Amino acid sequence: MSLLLTFIFLIIAGLVAGLLSSIAGLASLASYPALLLVGLPPVLANVTNTTALIFSGIGSTVSSLKELHGHWKKVIIFTILASCGSVAGSLLLLIAPASSFEKIVPFFIFTAGVLLLLSSRKKIGAPANSQLTKSFWVNLISWVGVFLIGGYTGYFGAAGGVIFLAILSLITDDSFAVINAIKNVIAFASNSIATLIFIFKTRIDWLMVIPLGFGLLIGGYLGPIIVRHVNIHLLRALIALAAFGLAGYLFVTAYF
Repeated sequence: MSLLLTFIFLIIAGLVAGLLSSIAGLASLASYPALLLVGLPPVLANVTNTTALIFSGIGSTVSSLKELHGHWKKVIIFTILASCGSVAGSLLLLIAPASSFEKIVPFFIFTAGVLLLLSSRKKIGAPANSQLTKSFWVNLISWVGVFLIGGYTGYFGAAGGVIFLAILSLITDDSFAVINAIKNVIAFASNSIATLIFIFKTRIDWLMVIPLGFGLLIGGYLGPIIVRHVNIHLLRALIALAAFGLAGYLFVTAYF
């Protein structure tokens, strides 16, 4: 494949991945395999993919400013907790290989899909001050949950965005569009931290980052706009089905 065709292919893959990332948190279903198809080895593809995903975070964050308005305090708290968890998960990965965890991951992702479906039945749009009435222990448990999922994304990462959507749907009373916007900011921060680590610890294929990142930027920007105009219940169901499919695939690869 020529360099021009490779760039065009990666831009298209990035566009699809950006949409998947900013809508469902499943970018790597498109971007990571695309890098493998153009010849990058798995480890380099994983690092390059994480780096390129920063551009999806930029696009989706800018596009989600409407949803994020009035929620920045919550966004900052969740982002700091998830980022700290991501760093802890990355450090844990140096001690215990991810392969020791892969047999549990399918069940996590399946559970996230179930939680997404259940959360669609929860009444949303509660008064803005409802969060203030939560007890200290409820808030603490919620914060610990966000930290632990951040650790999961730093350690293993598969469908981390879907799991964040599930937990945020349970611990907040916000609309799905707001929850999705918060998830995108958290993913942006996590990928940025991981990239900083990669810059000093390993090699990144920056030539592949350019076209993939361009596509991710566009897809990431368009995703939140689509979320504003689609049937949210249908979207939740589709994301849950995608999570079930990924869980099934990872289950087969881990046990057979």
